[in-house]
Amino acid sequence: MASILPPTVPSGDAAPDGAALQHSPWRKRADLSSGLAKVEHFLESAGFDRAPWMVIALATGIAAWFVLSGPWQWLGWIAGCVAMALLTLALFAGEGRFPFIRQAVVVISLAAAVGCGLVWTKSELVGARAIARAVVTELTGRIELREEQPADHRVRLTLATRDPFNGQAINVRLNLDLDRDRPGLLEGTVVRLRARLVPPAAPMLPGGYDFSRTAWFSGLAATGSALGDVTILDTSDHGGALTRIQRTLSQHVRANLSGSSGTIAAAFASGDRGAIARTDEVAMRDAGLTHLLSISGLHVSAVIAGFYVLSLRLLGLFPWLVLRVRLPLVAAGVGALAGIGYTVLTGSEVPTIRSCIGSVLVLIALVLGREGLSIRMLAVGAFCILIVWPEALIGPSFQMSFASVLAIISLHGAEPARRLFAPRPEPWWATTLRHLASLLITGAVIELALLPIGLFHFHRAGVYGALANVIAIPLTTFASMPLIALSLLFDTVGFGAPFWWLTGKSLDLLLALAHWTASWPGAVTMMPGMGRATFALFLIGGLWLALWRGNVRLWGLVPTVVGLVLVLATRAPDVFISGDGRHVGITGTGPDLVVLRESRSDFTRGNLTELAGMNGSTQLMAEWPGAKCNDDFCWVRLERGDRPWSLLIARSRDAVAERELAAACERVDIVVAPRYLPRSCRPHWLKADRRMLDRTGGLSLDLNAGTSRTVAEDQGQHPWKPAEPARHHRRSPGKLARAVAKVPADGSPTR
Repeated sequence: MASILPPTVPSGDAAPDGAALQHSPWRKRADLSSGLAKVEHFLESAGFDRAPWMVIALATGIAAWFVLSGPWQWLGWIAGCVAMALLTLALFAGEGRFPFIRQAVVVISLAAAVGCGLVWTKSELVGARAIARAVVTELTGRIELREEQPADHRVRLTLATRDPFNGQAINVRLNLDLDRDRPGLLEGTVVRLRARLVPPAAPMLPGGYDFSRTAWFSGLAATGSALGDVTILDTSDHGGALTRIQRTLSQHVRANLSGSSGTIAAAFASGDRGAIARTDEVAMRDAGLTHLLSISGLHVSAVIAGFYVLSLRLLGLFPWLVLRVRLPLVAAGVGALAGIGYTVLTGSEVPTIRSCIGSVLVLIALVLGREGLSIRMLAVGAFCILIVWPEALIGPSFQMSFASVLAIISLHGAEPARRLFAPRPEPWWATTLRHLASLLITGAVIELALLPIGLFHFHRAGVYGALANVIAIPLTTFASMPLIALSLLFDTVGFGAPFWWLTGKSLDLLLALAHWTASWPGAVTMMPGMGRATFALFLIGGLWLALWRGNVRLWGLVPTVVGLVLVLATRAPDVFISGDGRHVGITGTGPDLVVLRESRSDFTRGNLTELAGMNGSTQLMAEWPGAKCNDDFCWVRLERGDRPWSLLIARSRDAVAERELAAACERVDIVVAPRYLPRSCRPHWLKADRRMLDRTGGLSLDLNAGTSRTVAEDQGQHPWKPAEPARHHRRSPGKLARAVAKVPADGSPTR
């Protein structure tokens, strides 16, 4: 009788039932188990610390909410994370194996879901819907916040008032010319004024600063300017005591120390940066010293350390206390209270709060005999910030603050750095050189950690910041800040003048260092806008390098190097078009950015040049040899992607004859205009008129790839996205202005 088994399978006892079916699945299961065992061994041997990774997962969930487009995607993220946690619990239910994998997947998945839900909830609770459109109206409201900005010759008022269209309670922020300021315009005062209000501005261009998002989380429904004088209606409410203390302290410092050094001293003492001259702020930024102007870890740590040492020394003068009280514990309490008070006094910004939390944790650890500076301590500080202000995650302040501290902790935790920085018996000059070397190395590592963040947010990076900080940080910590404290202390008895003089000299030296460093050739590196994916590679690589131990951390160099290659390969888009269609920039024509018109706004010019990765110099399109312009239009011809491109760009808002315009549109690839164009205008590729720009916002065009990027696609369906304005009639019939026939039309159509 013939066997029905395949020829490769022997008959009889050697081939049990179902053996052929069971072989492959059991082999895969064994392979899976072996792979999981390797992952478990890796997590156990590499020093997997759940706390930092849980905070990173929380931050990832927050970031996902900003990156994903709308509610269905946010719900999908949360559901996917929860499903992953439940699936892991189900697969490993009742098993004692793989505890690291089980805990890691469950905790990280749930933290990522919580992060997305947390920022979504915060957005719904605090967000303020923008006013419908720009309007000039009369407002009555109470001043919630007053910010003095003498460097810009203005006072900024945040006013609680009513929406001029629907009467809902809103907050608006107004700029008041300094000449119209009055002594009674303080927090709590009820005023009436005439103002021009506009909705918070969306990014001018893709990748630009999104003020509408910032305003949403700040509860601002409009911004604008006060027109005319302000009438005070009621001054009975005397709220804002803390703000008035800040303002009084800032004015006291500037009264005793004039000039630029006085404005810097006021920023250190009260957090008031409004009086710092623009030239000084730019020099500090280009020299890599901007962090000194923002009250952060350096300042808070200096205050806490100073009060800790001072209280410890003073209390040590009393033998009765020394024998009965743990002086380090008392000194730690004094330092913590001083740090908290300084944080509140200087405005409670995110870097200040993070620094205060971290410093207090360090004090607690020292009192308990534990290691003070650790990644777990930093994770606790980040967790506290993200729980209360999840939106802070995407801001450069949060990212730079935590990245710099993480870089310091990781560097000093590495074994080579420990050996280099460890104290040893040696001559004084060798110790001094080693300390200088440690400062320089630490500064260089911090600069490398901050480099991708600066390029992503500001499209620029300082080159000599590490060298400048070697002098600036000790100067600020051990000279300027103690002298400011002594000056204020001796002012109470009328002998502060000598200390103010010394303070001024130390800050003059700091500013001289900033201006000198910023003047060096190549002090600032400009780069085109970095994509989110490239930035994510730097984040992944940096976190891997910082959080793992041993040789396994070197794997973090892989995404970092890939990100670096992508950055070096990044080229600026060929054409930038602002959301209102009035500003156009063209790159790739030489060292200067070709612009349609000069702008009096530093913000507009800065957006165009920074996103183009250029140094700020521009050339008018009408004066550029590659364009032919008249009063109404510019005709531009570009060679991109092995083919010519022709652009027709409107310079005025005047109406044109439809037939001539349609004929001109047929001869070009791209038409740009700040007004509505008739449907008969049909260029070969893109018509960026008012109808399209209302829907898309600003545009950037890559002609080599034939692609475009819009502000709207970056904003998705987030609640701060501006509503598309109502459709308007194109124009009244019969009234036409200059004809487009005057537009230069030389050059054959590109297709």
